[in-house]
Amino acid sequence: MKREKDRCICMEDNMENEPKYYLVERALLPEVFQKVVRANAALKAGRVRTASEAAQSVGLSRSAYYKYKDGIRPFYEAAHDRIITFHLMLSDRPGVLSSILGLFARVGANLLTINQSIPMSGQAAVTIAARTEEMKCTVDALMQRAEALDGVLHIEVVASE
Repeated sequence: MKREKDRCICMEDNMENEPKYYLVERALLPEVFQKVVRANAALKAGRVRTASEAAQSVGLSRSAYYKYKDGIRPFYEAAHDRIITFHLMLSDRPGVLSSILGLFARVGANLLTINQSIPMSGQAAVTIAARTEEMKCTVDALMQRAEALDGVLHIEVVASE
């Protein structure tokens, strides 16, 4: 009996060393968390003026919204003031990499490293590590703008420190 109890205590002690945050796919989250994210987005975008309006607009009670509003947010918002590593697939054409680097500069991302592979089948893999603390937009907005550029086939975040 005592041995089981000790093991249980050890498990509890290990829980203190567990990370405070988890990255979970949106589809796996309970609906209340998804609604909180949508309500926060509505507030941020100015579609609603108050937290009460935001909660009502997504079909959420005010108490549930206030309970979770500060505890859940999109990954990219939490990525501010971090070093983010992006992986991109670019068309092998002159100026495509330059347009990406220009976009990063315009939004205030501080480029730390840029690695481009030798193009194959008309595509080149590029990895960019950037510091986000001075960015004038969210990482999500940067990625949307990058994907809209001619010659950018794909962009994703592969690491965040």
